[in-house]
Formats: sequence, structure tokens, C-alpha cells
Amino acid sequence: MATPRFGWKSCLCVHAAVFTWYVFTLWRNCSLEITAKHPGAQTYGGRWKYLTFINLVMQTVFFGICVLTDLAHVAVSVKSARGGLPALLSQIGDFYFSVLAFPVATFVFSSFWVLYSYDRELVYPKFIDQIIPTWLNHALHTIILPLILLQMYLQPHKYPSRLKGILSLALFSVVYLAWVLWVHHISGIWVYPIMARLSSTGLTLFLGVAAFSMVPLYLLGEKLYQVMWRAADGGGGKGGSGVIIGHSSLLT
Repeated sequence: MATPRFGWKSCLCVHAAVFTWYVFTLWRNCSLEITAKHPGAQTYGGRWKYLTFINLVMQTVFFGICVLTDLAHVAVSVKSARGGLPALLSQIGDFYFSVLAFPVATFVFSSFWVLYSYDRELVYPKFIDQIIPTWLNHALHTIILPLILLQMYLQPHKYPSRLKGILSLALFSVVYLAWVLWVHHISGIWVYPIMARLSSTGLTLFLGVAAFSMVPLYLLGEKLYQVMWRAADGGGGKGGSGVIIGHSSLLT
């Protein structure tokens, strides 16, 4: 992470507020009453079989890293921040943001609301409204997008090479889909209602589309980042704002 638009102290205030929001949301999610009608958290895999919950944990961890990074930069001189703990935290935050935080949050937002708009019973049956408050539903599936876009606007991030970034995201996608299939294999439970309605061919296509849709979302994040920080950098793409995006000739 290079120098943010409004300085490290201002960034610390924003990151602390967002981190607190995510900790509160995570706590409220974990404290929901489990009912016989929707025993999800008590079945095999618990909440960890839901990508929405995994994303919630990921966003909480990411903004926790942001807070630590801000504190490290505030505590030392600009020269000292170029190495040591501040530099290490910045590198971790950059990779985490570009490969996981942005694309996964965007996927959760877009996939949920597309399926919900088409037929909510496929992803979020109506009876769940009696268990999960409306505000918490939006905290899990809506607010995640403006918050990650706010982060993109506030602070420049060094992207990895496109090949490394996409392969890392692909690894995450494959591991998660393998986990979903394993949960069904062990417990007979499909994590999402739509999966129970699909034939074997339909399920294969669904999982394939879900996995490959991560690639354009990664590229979308890269493009949005370039647009936001090209303007801040006067159109040069290099220099003080730290607008750096690595590219691999294999995928450009």
C-alpha cells in the first residue's frame, strides 16, 4: 500500500470504523438463533460452508490488516516505513485486496442479487427473513461492495502480475468448490438451494460458470483501480500515488 489520498491518520480513522462494523456484523451473524427450519450452522461444515460467511471473515481480517498497517506507518518515519513491519503489512494487504477481498466481495454481491432478483428461493428462501434481520442481510450481501470500493478509492495497492493474481484466485475458487462438493458428499446437504434443483449437467455448468466468473471480476477490479488512480496521478500511471499493476505477457 502506497500513501493514501488523505494521509495515514485519516485512513486509520476510516479503517478502524469499517473494521469495527465488520466485527459487529460478524458477531451478530454468529449469534443468530438456530432453528429447526434453518439449522445451517449446526449441520456439517457449520457457517464455514457458506461463501457469504467466508467473505465476511475475509473482509474483517482484511480491514484488520489495514488498521495494523496504518498504525505501523503512523508510528514510524516515512523513511523507516519503506522497510520492516510497515512494508511487510503493506505487501500482505496489497495481495489480499487484489486477489481475495475485492473479487470475492464483488462475486458475493453480484451472484446473490442476480439470483435473488430472478427467484429468491434459489439462494435465500423467504423463511430466512424470520431468522436474519433485513439490515444484516444487507450487511452481508450489499454493503460489502461500497466498502471495498471505498478502500480502493482511499488507498493505492500494488497488484501482483496478472497471471499470479488470477491463478491465486482460481486456487481459492477450486478449494471452495471442492469444499462444497465434499460437504454434500459427507452430509447430503447442498449449501445453496439452487444446487438441489439442477441435474448433474446443470450443476457442472453452474459450478464452472461460478468459478470462471471470478476472472472477469479480478480484471474489473484491476481496471477500476487503474481508472481511480490514473486520475489521482494526473494520468501518468506512475509516480507518487503508487499506481503499480504487474502484468504477465501470457494473459495480456
